Amino acid sequence: MKIDALIERRKLRRTVEGIAAALLPFEADGTVAVEAFQRHLVATRRAGLMNAVNMDTGYVNYLSDAEKLEVLRWTREALGPGVAFVAGAYIEGQAGDVVALYRREMERIVEFGGVPILFQTARLHGKSAEEKAEAYRQICRGFPRVLAFELGAMFAPNGEIFDEETVRRLMDIPELVGMKHSSLDRVVELGRLALRDAVRPEFRIYTGNDLGINMIEYGSDYLLGLATFAPEKFAERDRLWAAGDPGYYALSDALQYLGNVAFREPVPAYKHSAAVFLHLAGRMPTGLPHPRNPKRPIWEREMLQDCARRLS
Repeated sequence: MKIDALIERRKLRRTVEGIAAALLPFEADGTVAVEAFQRHLVATRRAGLMNAVNMDTGYVNYLSDAEKLEVLRWTREALGPGVAFVAGAYIEGQAGDVVALYRREMERIVEFGGVPILFQTARLHGKSAEEKAEAYRQICRGFPRVLAFELGAMFAPNGEIFDEETVRRLMDIPELVGMKHSSLDRVVELGRLALRDAVRPEFRIYTGNDLGINMIEYGSDYLLGLATFAPEKFAERDRLWAAGDPGYYALSDALQYLGNVAFREPVPAYKHSAAVFLHLAGRMPTGLPHPRNPKRPIWEREMLQDCARRLS
């Protein structure tokens, strides 16, 4: 389907699958606020969204192997048996064979009942579409369900926006059931949706565009860091869209305003914004980000208070 036709055919009254990339909160002494983290996972699930842990929002690029394992354990403990969640398989900076490293991460995730999502590695940058797809085919072989990730370089240097041939080849991998797309470019994402509709209609495209959250109107689902700021409001927005309720538009605009404030440059500092916002809401014990994460200015609190007022 051509992009212009896709734009004209909005997916009215569509049921959306929403996933929130969970923020990892911190106590004043710099330790992880485990109880607050677990409460937030439970609240997100109760709102109707799936959780994603060990993601960019959860500082996966700063976590040790042992810390990532702890996050998986805390998540399973909080959600209880049988509740699905997504977890990042992140190998950057690790020595060894790329396929073996990914599969080790994925096996741990599956052991805890999670669905792996493959963070990209710079070690595949510059490879041909055929070489990348073959690597992913070997990585995914035998797993029940795997997600891929396109991460723009504005988020992390190991990220890459694939060319169309690579995406088409990835869609041919049966174990790979969806892809999170984080280019922050609506036109590129519309192209992904058009390709999906033509090649494999059941394949999920999860928008990671925190600056364009209404991509759900055109057929994207979502896996968003922004959704962890206000999971109940995202779930409400999704219900309004599915019902054809015009109240959807005001709520979507208020959430997008929050996204525009939180995801301004430098983009990785959005995690500090999330900590401040959730602290203001009484859901996190502090507004502190991971100590290695970029910080926002002290007046961030005032901007986010205005965002909270718009969301009532």
